[in-house]
Amino acid sequence: MTEKSTSDAPERPEQILFYEQGASWWWLLAGPGAGIAMALIQASAGYGFQWLVPGLFFVLVTGFLAIQVKAARIHTSVELTPDYLRQGTEYLDIDDIVRIYPEPGKNETPKWMSARALGELTGVPRGRTGIGLKLTNDRKAQAWARKHRRLRAELTRLVEERIPRERDA
Repeated sequence: MTEKSTSDAPERPEQILFYEQGASWWWLLAGPGAGIAMALIQASAGYGFQWLVPGLFFVLVTGFLAIQVKAARIHTSVELTPDYLRQGTEYLDIDDIVRIYPEPGKNETPKWMSARALGELTGVPRGRTGIGLKLTNDRKAQAWARKHRRLRAELTRLVEERIPRERDA
């Protein structure tokens, strides 16, 4: 497993097979919504319209959400190319992946689910599903994504292209 900083990312343009952005900037519309809601509350309470409270809500909610969205776009984004899998800021060479574990059954908890999640987060991010990976040197890890089945299919295809299945004699 190779860990690279974002400045060590491959410089040549790659074919992106799978991408998730992590979070949407649309969440910032909650800031103006909060400001409008406070203005309507003021008006319905009979205080008239004063700029301070709605403006404060607008700035605080928008600012806080901007920080959260930026962090999510950095730490929970996923990118898969023919050469590497990026989870957050961690890069994993596809050559380091030996096998993709099958999806667990309903009442099954496979051992790979306790493996380290890729990326710099302490576990699989909320709203994402883990994908078990067997890595070189008998290591295990979890990749993750919202559209985990699509990522699993792309990863499986890439790994099978690099490591052909042994055919029964």
